[in-house]
Amino acid sequence: MFKNALSIAATLTIAASAFAGCSAAPAKDDGKLNVVCTIFPIYDWTRNIADPDTADISCLITSGADLHSYQPTAEDIMKVSDCDVFIYVGGESDKWVDGALSSARNKDMVVIDLMDVLGSDLCEEELKEGMQSEEEEEEEEEEEEPEYDEHIWLSLRSAEKCTNTIAAQLADADSEHADTYRNNASAYVDELEALDAEFTELTASAKNKTLIFGDRFPFRYFVDDYGLDYYAAFIGCSSESEASFETITFLANKCDELGAEYVFTIDGSDCNIANAIISSTKSKSQKVLTLDSLQNVKLSDKTESEDYISAMKKNYDTLKEALN
Repeated sequence: MFKNALSIAATLTIAASAFAGCSAAPAKDDGKLNVVCTIFPIYDWTRNIADPDTADISCLITSGADLHSYQPTAEDIMKVSDCDVFIYVGGESDKWVDGALSSARNKDMVVIDLMDVLGSDLCEEELKEGMQSEEEEEEEEEEEEPEYDEHIWLSLRSAEKCTNTIAAQLADADSEHADTYRNNASAYVDELEALDAEFTELTASAKNKTLIFGDRFPFRYFVDDYGLDYYAAFIGCSSESEASFETITFLANKCDELGAEYVFTIDGSDCNIANAIISSTKSKSQKVLTLDSLQNVKLSDKTESEDYISAMKKNYDTLKEALN
C-alpha cells in the first residue's frame, strides 16, 4: 500500500507539472456535459441516464485492472481535472482522488462520491469466522475510524439510489436536459427494481442460504440485501492470493457441515483455492461456480447487450443453480 501511495503521489506531481505548463483548457462548444466515471458499473449507470447527445461519458478503468490495484496515469488525472462531472466510489481504493481534485483546473466541477451518497446504508468490512486476515490488519489492533466495504455496486438497491442521485446531479448541472436525465433514470430504476424482485423471490424460497467462497468476498452488500450468509477465504479488498491450511480446512469443514454442493469464486480467479477446498471435503464432489464482481471489466468487451444488468442477470442464473 505504501509503494502504491508513492507511485500515485509521483503521478499527481507529474500531472501538476503538466497543468502548470498548459494554458487553461478551451471551453467546450458542443453543449455536452463532460462526465468522467472511475469504474464500469458507474459508467454503465450513467450512460443509461444520459443520452449521447447530452453528455460525453468516459470511464477511467477500462483495461480490466482491479479497482484495488488501479493507479491513475497522468492522462487520467488530466481527464478528471477538466471534466464537468466526476463520479467515483469513494472507498479506500480512491484515496488518490483527493489529490487529483485539489489540483483540478475546473473549479466548478460537480463531484459525486457514491459512498457518501449511501451514508448510513454502508457496511463495515467484516472479518468473518475462518477468514484469513492480512498482515497489515493483524498489525493494526485498533483503527481510528471504521473501514467501510466499497463494493456498493453489487447491491441492486444501492444501484437504484446511486442512479437517482446521479440523475439529479446531472439535471442540476444541465437544466436544459433535466427531464431527459430524470426520465431515463426512472426507466432504468424500474429495470433494477424488477431484477431485485427476482433475486428476492429466488433467495426467499432457497433451502440453502449460505455461500462458501474460495476467494475474496466482495458481495457483502449483496448477501445483506437478500438475507444470505457466507464464509470466505478473504475480505473483498484483500490482496492475498494464497490461503493458509487452516483457512482451507475451515471452509472444507463448512462444506461438509452444510452439505454444500458448490464452492464460489469471483471473475478472474484461477480457482486454485476453491479446488483445494473441494479436495479437502469428504465427498470431493462440489462444483466451482463463478459470480461476476464487475471489478475487472475490459470496457471493449462490453457490448450493448452485455452491461451491468446483464452481468447481474448472469449472477442470478448462477445463484439459481446453487440455491435450488
